Amino acid sequence: MQNPRRKTKANINTMLENRPQTDPAIGKRNWIGLKTLYLRETKRFLKVYIQTVIAPVVSTLIFLAIFTLAIGRLRGNINGIPFIQFLAPGLIMMAILQNAFANATSSLMGAKMQGNIVDTLMPPLTSLELVFAYASGGATRGLTVGIAVTVAMTPFTSLMPANIFLILFHSIAASYMMAVLGVISGIWADKNEQVAVITGFIVTPLSFLSGTFYSIERLPEFLQTLTMFNPFFYAIDGLRAGFIGHSDGPIFQGILVMGGVNITLWIFCHRLIASGYKLKE
Repeated sequence: MQNPRRKTKANINTMLENRPQTDPAIGKRNWIGLKTLYLRETKRFLKVYIQTVIAPVVSTLIFLAIFTLAIGRLRGNINGIPFIQFLAPGLIMMAILQNAFANATSSLMGAKMQGNIVDTLMPPLTSLELVFAYASGGATRGLTVGIAVTVAMTPFTSLMPANIFLILFHSIAASYMMAVLGVISGIWADKNEQVAVITGFIVTPLSFLSGTFYSIERLPEFLQTLTMFNPFFYAIDGLRAGFIGHSDGPIFQGILVMGGVNITLWIFCHRLIASGYKLKE
């Protein structure tokens, strides 16, 4: 009769031999682990889709209704464009930004507070693979909500793409920007109150003060210049240009800013995870 201990030991040895081997120095990545972590992050928000997808859609439609019915007729056209068509792309981008950030932050905060973050850190995943998996999960939620909001708005406004490249680039770049920022916030924060501070004093103000509900051409020159330092403005302005063909700022400059901000956040986030800051304490 075979010894159960030997059988168990043999199974463990087989699992260790078959586990993914990584060697970033020669370009060997743990694609299986990366895929698994990404799918975990995606399924995590899809299981509660009413809260993570449908609720943001309803909230965005309420914003659309309030601003259109309350001040839409008073505002008239903006640069020859009906107010509702001008407003819609900004609301879509705002939903993408907020949900990409929320997904990454809640995932890390939940793991840290429940004490199971070690289950993510122990597998043979490099810091870049961890950043990519978490950021991709957050970006997927942001893009999913953005698509759902666009479909929901279709009966109320005609959103005909004017430039597919601008729509795709700014949607993807903005969702990854906020997802990586969410990862950084989740690593830094020790409790939910600290995340609420970041959301309330950084994410929400930058979203509302980025030309979502108005054209920055109506602002004083000083505030127009100040808005140019807000990366959220370029995300919203670029998506709006993709839908209606009009932008308040230079499109090429916006592409450079979005690319530069993403690269900077990725490098910073990679170094945070690689150092084990507040993760291995």
